[in-house]
Amino acid sequence: MGLEVGMIVEGKVTGITKFGAFVDLEGGKTGMVHISEVAPTYVNDIKDHLTEGQTVKVKILTIGEDGKISLSIKKALPQQPRKNNAPQSKGHDQVSARPQRNAGYEWQSPAKKAEPSSFEDMLSKFKQASDEKMSDLKRMENKRGGYSRRGNSQK
Repeated sequence: MGLEVGMIVEGKVTGITKFGAFVDLEGGKTGMVHISEVAPTYVNDIKDHLTEGQTVKVKILTIGEDGKISLSIKKALPQQPRKNNAPQSKGHDQVSARPQRNAGYEWQSPAKKAEPSSFEDMLSKFKQASDEKMSDLKRMENKRGGYSRRGNSQK
């Protein structure tokens, strides 16, 4: 049986690097699990999650034309149901004391949600928004008569 994208198979970890782990698969093939695909949480050191010789279940993400196989351990895990903060009511209405504000807050606007962004893009947008907010704050401080560097009031 050949390997196909989307399959979940077992393999043995044969090597660990700072950026990922190499896994031997059936048929003598080897694939790589990038550090971002090891666990559903942030992975600082891959050796905290994997050891050489360990058997793991992996999902095949891509098989390149050059034969390189990209794998994911976290996508091979069973899906966890999303926790909903809203209470489930059956037959009667429940009113919470405080509404959940910003419970679904995301950094991107809904219009841009359809296109995936890289970390660098998100960081760039965050920095730009932060710079704009800082310049607004400085402008407001100058209008209100903030303090100069010498400690005297600017009025």
